[in-house]
Amino acid sequence: MIPTGEITGTSEPNKTATRTNTPTQLQVLGKTKDGRDLKVRRIWPLPFVCFADRGFDEGVAGHISPINAPAFAIHSEIHKARPEVNATCHIHSVAGKAFSCFGRELEMITQDALRFYKSHGVYRDFKGVVLDQDEGQRIVAALGQGKAVILQNHGLLMVGESVDEATFWFISLDKTCQTQLLADAAAAAGYKKIVIDEQEAAYAAMRIGGPEKGWLAFQPYYAEQVAETRGEFLQ
Repeated sequence: MIPTGEITGTSEPNKTATRTNTPTQLQVLGKTKDGRDLKVRRIWPLPFVCFADRGFDEGVAGHISPINAPAFAIHSEIHKARPEVNATCHIHSVAGKAFSCFGRELEMITQDALRFYKSHGVYRDFKGVVLDQDEGQRIVAALGQGKAVILQNHGLLMVGESVDEATFWFISLDKTCQTQLLADAAAAAGYKKIVIDEQEAAYAAMRIGGPEKGWLAFQPYYAEQVAETRGEFLQ
C-alpha cells in the first residue's frame, strides 16, 4: 500500500561527490537557469515502496506532489525559499505522528540522532490540512536551514538535495523519533538519559549529516528494490 504523504524532487544532489556506483537510470527533463541538464532518476515509486515496507503506509491515500493543494502549499514555498533543495517528502508514519504530539525537538541521545543536530525544527501552529501558502511560509520558517521539521500533531517533513537523500533522512528520523519515545518511557521509570555533549554532537554531525552521506546511505535500499523487482519500477 502507498503511504499517506508526498514526495517531490530529483535524484541527483547539487554538490559533486566521488561515487563509484552512480545510478544510470536518468532522464533529462530540460535545462536549469544556468544551462545545466535537469535530470531526474526514474525512481518515483521507490520511496513509497521503501516507506510501505517499513510500515509507514496508512490505507491507499498518497500522492506524488505537487498534485494536490496541501502538497503544493507546503512544497512550493520550500523550493522557493531553499533553492538547493531538490526533494521534499512528508509521510504520516506512526513514530513520527506519536512524537510530533509533544511539539518539541529531539534530544541528542544517540549517534543517529546527531544527523539532525541543529538541523531540525518544530512547527507548532497546527491548523489541520495545509491549504494556503501563508501557512506554507510559516512551515518554511520553522524548517530554517535544516533538513527536517516536526509538524506538531501531524508528522514529519524532510528535505534534501536529492530524492535519495530526503528518503533516507526520513527513514532515519522516524527511527530516531521511535528511539526518543522509548528512551522517554524508560526515563519515566527512573532511568537517567545521558545527552551527548555539544562539542561531540557538532563534530559528529559534520561527519554523518551531509547531503552525500544521506545519498550514499539510501543506495542499499535502491539496490534492494532493483533486486526484488528486477528493476520493474524503472520502466
